[in-house]
Amino acid sequence: MDHRRDTNRAVLVSVEQFDPGVVLGRRPGASKDAKKLHRTLSQLGFKVEIHSDLSAEGIYQLFLKESVRPVKNCFLAVLSSHGDDGCIFGADGKAVILSRIFTYFDNERMEKKAKVFLIQACRGAGLDDGVEVDSVNDTRECSVSQYLSVPVDTAVMYATPPGYGAFMHPLGSVFLQTFCTLLKHGDTRNLELTRLMTRLSHMVAYNFRARGGALEGKKEMPCFLTRLTREVFPFAEPGVDPSATSQHGLQ
Repeated sequence: MDHRRDTNRAVLVSVEQFDPGVVLGRRPGASKDAKKLHRTLSQLGFKVEIHSDLSAEGIYQLFLKESVRPVKNCFLAVLSSHGDDGCIFGADGKAVILSRIFTYFDNERMEKKAKVFLIQACRGAGLDDGVEVDSVNDTRECSVSQYLSVPVDTAVMYATPPGYGAFMHPLGSVFLQTFCTLLKHGDTRNLELTRLMTRLSHMVAYNFRARGGALEGKKEMPCFLTRLTREVFPFAEPGVDPSATSQHGLQ
């Protein structure tokens, strides 16, 4: 009997160093994110795999295979690289279209499983000053387009909204490091997924402010897209009644 069928799985794709000749800078801190995610998710019972510095085609082939592998209740994917709206870049500098990755998981094997994608990548060159802007039309257009490519029972959390940059520090990204911090505490990891992602957005938006040079004072606001049709608790401790934590608000 293959006991791996009884485990949730996490696949971490991290591009830190790009191929020679590719005009995309190294991303110091990406490997620290991957190591912390591996440690944190493994402690929660996930079978975790890290794939570093893959080409665009390598990333496509990886997720094509992952989309038909057995999983218990939840499949988690983390993609960390340079990017633009709708894509990230492989180590060869070629674009990986995220909607294509999402559609791989629209199949019978994954039909009743929760699929969660965390995207640590820029979605444009904009910088967030922490003030409201009148961009509702662009946001709606982008959201509808991306929504249609996401399978049912799938949630996608981006580090930043369309058109904006995402911050990376040599010690790791604020988005993924904060996610790991939340999973270390029972009162947050036991939350239903949408509430957990709301808590993540709150912490990044209100606790982070860039320092130094032209980035001084800039903010980051994660963006959540979901097609979940039910409540899911992918990180909850065994034996814990999820309903006991689902009523708590932000603190």
